[in-house]
Parts: sequence; structure tokens; C-alpha cells
Amino acid sequence: MSIGTTIKTIQDIMRKDAGVDGDAQRISQLVWMIFLKVFDSREEEYELLEDDYKSPIPEALRWQNWAADAEGITGDTLLDFVDNALFKTLKDLRTSTNPRGRMIGKVFEDAYNYMKNGTLIRQVINKLNEVDFNKSVQKQQFSEIYEKILKDLQSAGNAGEYYTPRAVTKFIVDRVNPQLGEVVLDPACGTGGFLTAAIDHIRHHFNSADVPEIVQRTIRGTEKKPLPYNLCMTNLILHGIDLPSVEHDNTLARPLRDYSPNERVDVIVTNPPFGGMEEDGIESNFPAAYRTRETADLFLLLIMHLLKDKGRGAIVLPDGTLFGEGVKTRIKEKLLQECNLHTIVRLPNGVFNPYTGIKTNLLFFTKGEPTETIWYYEHPYPPGYKSYSKTKPIRFEEFEPEQKWWDNREESEFAWKVSVEDIKANNYNLDIKNPHRVDVENADLDEMLNEHQALMAELEEVRSKLKFELMASLEGEE
Repeated sequence: MSIGTTIKTIQDIMRKDAGVDGDAQRISQLVWMIFLKVFDSREEEYELLEDDYKSPIPEALRWQNWAADAEGITGDTLLDFVDNALFKTLKDLRTSTNPRGRMIGKVFEDAYNYMKNGTLIRQVINKLNEVDFNKSVQKQQFSEIYEKILKDLQSAGNAGEYYTPRAVTKFIVDRVNPQLGEVVLDPACGTGGFLTAAIDHIRHHFNSADVPEIVQRTIRGTEKKPLPYNLCMTNLILHGIDLPSVEHDNTLARPLRDYSPNERVDVIVTNPPFGGMEEDGIESNFPAAYRTRETADLFLLLIMHLLKDKGRGAIVLPDGTLFGEGVKTRIKEKLLQECNLHTIVRLPNGVFNPYTGIKTNLLFFTKGEPTETIWYYEHPYPPGYKSYSKTKPIRFEEFEPEQKWWDNREESEFAWKVSVEDIKANNYNLDIKNPHRVDVENADLDEMLNEHQALMAELEEVRSKLKFELMASLEGEE
């Protein structure tokens, strides 16, 4: 049975439980269970590798001692155990002196057991135990689990928060090219897609014995929502990061002036929530000239601030940021003055389906030198596509033309460049259409009007002919 089928069966069992109300609670319930099972699998490895390994979880509460036995506790006994022993103890681990214990405490800080039927809890646990997270193939398939989980969360796009397709995270990381030892940060890391892409990229390109230890301390993230945070921690543990450096917090809640120079990083890759508005007071953490409550704009300011000199950044932004005015104009002016915004990849509609049809852009920049020229690349649909969908998502292979073009740039049907002088003259509007393609939206209005009038004249001529033939036919019948 595939992992996807297993997860669907688990969700069907949960639907029978009166305590679980809707997709969000079902998924939240599943996530803490998956975390405990994954951590238990990792503990089996720790015990083999470390002679004196001691679990931060009390023996009776370890997954292997209460969940692994299919004939183990069930019904009201299991429900009482989960609510009054397991959760209470794991939440209290926040103050543990054991680093792994503190990590577990953070994961369970905002977790809840929604299920009220202990027999159904046992059924879910037994189904989950069919997945062996120690097998390398199952580790790779974990990505399928959280992709399915997020796609099932119909409310995922309500606050401008969208799952970033794996093809997009992989392409961005591939182009930014993080090196071993460079600190990589995602300040709005969600489920950890960019972070795991960076880990995979570094491991693919570097093969020394100290890679695991270096990656452990140089991959960092922050996520404020409990559900994606817990998924991110599980994802990173499965990627061999024993103690993920991921904070459960809102990155924007910290004033920019509080960051010290040694907190700056080499690489930032992120897809911040866009369209969302921050709570009152958050904007006061930023300089007065750039204050706004729009989340994506604040993250762009934060990234500029947190990058080291010569640090590299890449961010997913909606069209609205590119053509927006007011504070957006000042933020873009600052970006072009302080960073070399060398590339904007314009993605077509539907990349983020089914969450949103908003058109998005990938901005790549280097801090410490002003922008002189911006290269644009318009990413086309594959042949035969009119949009992307759940069953036809964007694929990494589609970015091959951009990768080939990247280091030998020439204008083409899809690529063009714009000078910073032209951008300034246009009030920092970065929403530059492809000059090599006729866009219906921007076609000449007079030309369109003439075409419309010619078409209407043709229709009138056809109508007159039909009317004449109909009258002649009726006269012939008389």
C-alpha cells in the first residue's frame, strides 16, 4: 500500500471521531503522531550509534513502548494516557536541559489531541505503524506525505500562505547555489521546502565527512504557525538534522535594529506569505519610511537587512509588489540601491494552483552593489498546457532553458533586459512585460477597436444575407 493511500485511510478513520472537526484538525492530529513516530525511528538509530544514548522522553511515553504494539492499550485507557500523561509531559519538556527534549517541547507547545475515541486512536496508530521511517525509500516518500497533507488543507491559501512547489524551491536553490559552510536562512520557512532543498543541494555537491555537522549548524529557519512548524521539524529530522535550528516565532516581530552584524547570513531563500496583513504594531519594527502592514513587503526589507555584504537572496513575490506604488516604491528603490537585482523570472498563472491563481515572480539579488541592469526571463507553459493544476504541476525539468541561459545571457523570445535608468524613470515599476511577445492586455487599443468594428461589419453582412435568403425562401413557398 502506498503512503498516500495509508494517509487517506487514516483520515477516513479520523472522520468517524466526533472530536475532530474538519481538515485542519485532522491534519494537526496526524502531524503530531507522525512527529513522534519519526523521532522514535531516529532514536533507534541514536541508540545504535551512541553507547550512552538516553532518550529525553520518559520510557513509558516513548512511541515504541505504548504505540508500536498493535494489541496495546486502546479505548478509554489510551485516551486517558494521551490526554493526561503524554501531552502534559511532552509540553513540559520545553524547560528540559536536554536539547532534544526542548525541541520536542517546542513541537508540542501548540499541539492538541482532538480525538475523543480511544479505539479510533488505536486504529490510526496501527495504520501509521505500517510506515517504516528508517527505510531510505520511506524517508524519500515523506515528502509525499506532507505534500498530500497540505493539498488536503483547503484553507491553506486563506492568509496568503501557499505551499511552494518542489520544482520552484529546487530551481531557486540551484541558482542561488549555497556552499558548504554558508549560513542559509528561510525566515518564513513553512514546512521546510527551501531548507530541505538546500540540504539536498549541499550534500549533492560536497562529499566530505564533516558535511552532516556543518549542515546541522548552518541551515536555519523561522515559522510562526504551529502546523507547518511541526511538519518542518519532522521533515528536517528525516533529512538527518537531529536538532533543527528552526524557531517557532514570527520573524517580523523583532525590530531590525536589534540584529547584530554577526547575525547576518550568506543566503536567504523564501516564499513569504503575500496578500496577508500583519497585526498592529509589527510595522513599528521597521524604519519609518518603509512602514507597512503587508507581509511580503516587510519580508523583503528584512531580507535586505539580514544578508551579509555579497550575500545572495531569492524571494517569491506576486505581481502586485512589482507594480505597487507608495511604500512599495520606496522599498524597491532601496532594493535597487543596496542590492544587484540581476534576475526576475516571471512565472505564468497557475503555478500555485489549487491555492491561488495569482501570478508570481522569482527575484534573485546580491547585496552590496547597486543594480545596473535587470534581466527578465518569462517562463512559458510546456507545449499543450494552458495552465498548471494538481494533476499537472510545474516540473523542475521545465527550468532547463533558464539554467542553460543563466551564465550566457542573450535576449530571446523569453529573455530581455532593462536598465536601472528605465526602471527609475518609470517610478520603480518592475512589472515589465516581455517586449518580444504581443500581450492581448497591452495590444494597441485603436487596433483592437478597428478589429472589433471589422468583425461587427462582417457579422452584419452575414446577418443581412441570411435574412435575404430566409425571405426569398418564404416567398418561394407561397
